[in-house]
Amino acid sequence: MEKSRYLPEASSEAPPAALTGARSVAVQRYHGAVQPDHDWLAEEVPVALVYNGVSHVVMMATPQELSLLALGFSLAEGIVSSPQDIYDIEECKGTHGIELHIELAARAFDALKQRRRRNLVGRTGCGVCGTEQIDDVCRPLPMLPFTQRFPLAALDHALTQLHDRQKLGQQTGCTHAASWLSPTGTVLGQCEDVGRHVALDKLLGLRAREGWQDGAALVTSRASYEMVQKAAQCGVEILFAVSAATSLAVDTAIRYGVSLIGFSRPGCATLYTHPERLD
Repeated sequence: MEKSRYLPEASSEAPPAALTGARSVAVQRYHGAVQPDHDWLAEEVPVALVYNGVSHVVMMATPQELSLLALGFSLAEGIVSSPQDIYDIEECKGTHGIELHIELAARAFDALKQRRRRNLVGRTGCGVCGTEQIDDVCRPLPMLPFTQRFPLAALDHALTQLHDRQKLGQQTGCTHAASWLSPTGTVLGQCEDVGRHVALDKLLGLRAREGWQDGAALVTSRASYEMVQKAAQCGVEILFAVSAATSLAVDTAIRYGVSLIGFSRPGCATLYTHPERLD
């Protein structure tokens, strides 16, 4: 996982209590001499998404805001077209992980059964493992409309808010964040996870739950093709990344009409695609 100036360093002072998604472990620290200490670790557990009793995917995730993950993943993967297609989400903790039991509307579940199922068992943030055909990697999506505008000057305001909002990142030093920005650069909501894709799924779930439309997404990571695809599937027209974009991410953004911006730093950014949305 790449490092970023916006990925907070872990604090050497013990917080009053662990946040949800973090736990304390005994460590040995070396600063000229070895001394016993403790450290906070972000939790990473297997999370299975089970639709109408049928297991669909297992991913590694930080066990917080999991209902948002279930909603956001379902929307980003095109399993549902709106939150109304999900009747219930139940979290069931087991010995080795967590199952999210998601009750879909009959038409959504019938459509899911018709699709070639993906079996993503394993790696954090892995978006291709289990895809059966190369042609399945990039889904056919319509070009996004050009309805959003975002002033680049507002990006500075958004970046100044990231550190204070990354509570789990401040405690553990190893989570990514995904934020939803208003058109003025105010961070309306933010989600964290050890996996950058999972953090974005959670944010997309939060955005759908809150009904936010205007604005842009900001991720504290590089931008991969799948993150662009997830954004496009959910109608997100503008995606900022603190780090770089991959070549396939740029190609995907061109194809779907996403304005993709990388190296988002105070006073500078790299505009890869569709700069006409940016003032």
